Amino acid sequence: MDFDVIIGFETHVELKTQTKLFCGCAVEYEAAPNSRICPVCTGQPGALPVLNKKAVQYTVRAGLALSCMISRHSRFARKNYFYPDLPKGYQISQYERPFCQDGLLEITGDDGRPYPVGIKRVHLEEDAGKLVHSSSSFESSTYSLVDYNRSSVPLLEIVTDHERNPVRSVQEARSYLEKLRQMLRYIEISDCIIEKGQFRCDVNISLRPRGTKGFGNRSEIKNMASFKFIMDALEFEIKRQSEILRSGGEITQETRLYDEAKRITLPMRSKEDAPDYRYFPDPDLAEIELPEDFIDRIRKKMPELPDQKINRLMQEFNVPRDEVLILTKEKAVSEYFTTCALSCEDRKRLSRWIIKDLFKLLNKACLPMEQCPVPPDHFSTLVNLIAKGEVTEKMARVILEEMFEKSVSPEAVIESKGLKPIQDSVALEKMVDEVLAQNPEAVAKIKAGNKKPVDFLIGQVMKKTRGKADPAALTKLIQKKLRG
Repeated sequence: MDFDVIIGFETHVELKTQTKLFCGCAVEYEAAPNSRICPVCTGQPGALPVLNKKAVQYTVRAGLALSCMISRHSRFARKNYFYPDLPKGYQISQYERPFCQDGLLEITGDDGRPYPVGIKRVHLEEDAGKLVHSSSSFESSTYSLVDYNRSSVPLLEIVTDHERNPVRSVQEARSYLEKLRQMLRYIEISDCIIEKGQFRCDVNISLRPRGTKGFGNRSEIKNMASFKFIMDALEFEIKRQSEILRSGGEITQETRLYDEAKRITLPMRSKEDAPDYRYFPDPDLAEIELPEDFIDRIRKKMPELPDQKINRLMQEFNVPRDEVLILTKEKAVSEYFTTCALSCEDRKRLSRWIIKDLFKLLNKACLPMEQCPVPPDHFSTLVNLIAKGEVTEKMARVILEEMFEKSVSPEAVIESKGLKPIQDSVALEKMVDEVLAQNPEAVAKIKAGNKKPVDFLIGQVMKKTRGKADPAALTKLIQKKLRG
């Protein structure tokens, strides 16, 4: 029996506001435990919340980027449950009136065609605190500490629609998460650093016999710290559920944990539904009405989205799509390329040099593009020198390494290292004659129709010139000599 896979994501994204959602406490990830708290975010009696306007603006921006319907009227609710990291005994969230609904995010489907994943809702809520266990494993911990610095940090929850274009495979799951994270970083509402807990997700997965329309019981998987673990957990859960169904068993609706060491999912508790949380409107917060001009102002200031940037760079700079996809994966890289391209004529060469040579240096130094020590004007100048034949590619790599290490211009490196290419055609011709005379066997093979020794002869001349000859000009000169 074959099965359709139905995957749903509840992605939690910490917004990069300066202060928390309902109080003036600063959002600081490196602060000492419990040093950024107040009576409001720790739920002290009588403390009243005040909504952070910037968090609402960021939520609307995310909704617009995901093609959602923006609700003019919205309100907050109390989601009731008890856990040590939730000081109030409830979480302020949204239930029946979220800010954004009925959107989509276009990914590349398993068939290679565009596939719009349905977005059911995007709502705003407060984050919980953070439990710090005495052991890396909760089960083996002897005690746990709680840090409330994260309590009430603005949290965006993005929920996919399992009925309208759900994620259908592990590969589509990865594509969805990568595209969502890329888009959120492009619109600059979150840094989405997974290691800091700024981008987290719970996964719901169910199977149904292929061709049927109903939905089976689902498992929710929590506490996964990376995309890799999410993919591994999905692979395991698809196998586990399919084996149960094929043997005539029934899937239990439950919440499961992923064991990273054993690479399996384990039962945690029965899966809650909305009634278990006893939602009701928060009496301390007034209902929210978003004026149309408030939404329009955000819409007019929307930055360029990844798909828009991909199409523009392909059309404007005539760079191949596969290279543009690499250049636009991170916004900082796309901006670096665009700035360079404005003063660089050979955009294809520019693209290749960023992807191949600059990335190599950044990766070796473990630096993001935002901290690249080579400014765009210096990099574009170097590419222009290569295109004009004023430096060879071999020389340019030496120059770039020096530029990267010392943050200096290419002209300064060329001057200090004496790397100007040989312009004396008479001197170069003399060296070619010497190499041809010293290698009669190679010359004979070339004249007999074997072109491979040409590269050998070029290499010999390059040694004599210490890499200062232009390989293209050198090739033409050798071919001319051999024809004569």
